Amino acid sequence: MSGKPELRALTSVRGIAAWFVVLYHIRLSVAGLPAAWVAVFAKGYLAVDFFFLLSGFVIWLSWNEKLRAGGFSAVPGFLRKRIARIWPLHLFVLGGTVALALLLLATGRHDAAKYPFDLLPLHVLLLQNWGFTDRLAWNDPSWSISAELGAYLLFPWLTLAIDWRRVPSWAIVIALVALALILDAVFARSGQASLGYDIARFGLIRCLIEFAAGTAICALWLRFRDRPARPAALSAAVAVILALSWDTVLPEPLAVPLLFGALLLALALTSGMRRNPLDTLALHYLGEISYATYLGHFMLFVAFKLVLVDDAHAIHPLLIALYLALVLGSSIALYHLVERPAQRWINGLDLRIRKPRPSLTR
Repeated sequence: MSGKPELRALTSVRGIAAWFVVLYHIRLSVAGLPAAWVAVFAKGYLAVDFFFLLSGFVIWLSWNEKLRAGGFSAVPGFLRKRIARIWPLHLFVLGGTVALALLLLATGRHDAAKYPFDLLPLHVLLLQNWGFTDRLAWNDPSWSISAELGAYLLFPWLTLAIDWRRVPSWAIVIALVALALILDAVFARSGQASLGYDIARFGLIRCLIEFAAGTAICALWLRFRDRPARPAALSAAVAVILALSWDTVLPEPLAVPLLFGALLLALALTSGMRRNPLDTLALHYLGEISYATYLGHFMLFVAFKLVLVDDAHAIHPLLIALYLALVLGSSIALYHLVERPAQRWINGLDLRIRKPRPSLTR
C-alpha cells in the first residue's frame, strides 16, 4: 500500500468475496445443489458492492496524502498505478475471449451473438459501462472494472474537494447515510429494489457512490485505529442490526452499502489482532490473487461448459469441483505470469518528457 501497513484481513476478505462471485455465476448449474444454498449464492453479486467500498478505502489510505501534497501534478502517477493494476489482465482475458468468439463464429455457433464486435473498442478501453451500451457483453465481470476506472478519474477531485480529516466523526457518519440514501433513491425511482438491476445503466453510479463511501470509512478507521476495540464492537453491532433489517425494514440499495460499510470498518479495526482467522497465509494469498479469480472465472466457465458439459443446468458436482480447481490454478497462473509482471513493467516505464539539450554552436 505504498508505504502504508497492509490490513491483511481486508486482503483476505477480498479473496472470499471474489469466490462468492464465482459461486454466484455457477449456482444454477450445479446438479442437486440444495435450494437454500442456491438462495445464498444468488446474493453473490453483492460482493461487487463490497469491492467498491474496499477500493475507496484502500485508495484513500494509499493516495489521499500524496495527492493532497502534490496536487494535480501527482495525478498522472496515480492514474498510471491504477491503470497498471487493472488494465493488463483485463486486456489479456479479453484477448482470450476474442479468440473464443472467433472460434464460435468460425464454427457457426449461435453463442457468437454474445460477443458483439462493434462494442469491442469500448471493452478494450474499459468504457463499456459508462452508459454507451444497454447490456453486458464479452467478459461480463469486467463491467465493474470499467466502473472502477470512472471512480479513479473522480478520485483526485474528491481528494482535493473533501478533507475527511477536518470533518467530525458524526458528520462523516451522516455523509455515509446520505450516500446510501442517494443510491436507494436512484433505484427506487426506477421501481427496483435490487442492486444487481440493469447493471449497464446503474453500475457506474453504484460504483461511484460506494467508492466515495469507502473513502469516508477509511477516514473513520484512521481516527479510531489506535483504540480500536470499542468502535470495532459498535461497527459489528451496527452491521448485525442492518443485516436483520435488510429486506424486512430497509431495501437492499440502502441496507447493503451501510451494512458492508460497517462490516468493512469492523474488519479494518480488528485486522492484525491476535488469532484473527482472516490474517492466515492461505486466506491472504486468496486475496492476493482475487483480481485474477474475479476477472478470469467467467470465461473459463464458458469454455469449460463447451468442452466438458452436456447439460449446463445439471453439472455433476465432481465436474464442478474440477472447474473450481481450474479457477484456482488459473488465478495463480494469471497473477504470477500476467498480472504482476505487467504491473511491474508499466510502473517501471520512464514516461518523463525530456527537454532537448541545446546544441553547441561555435
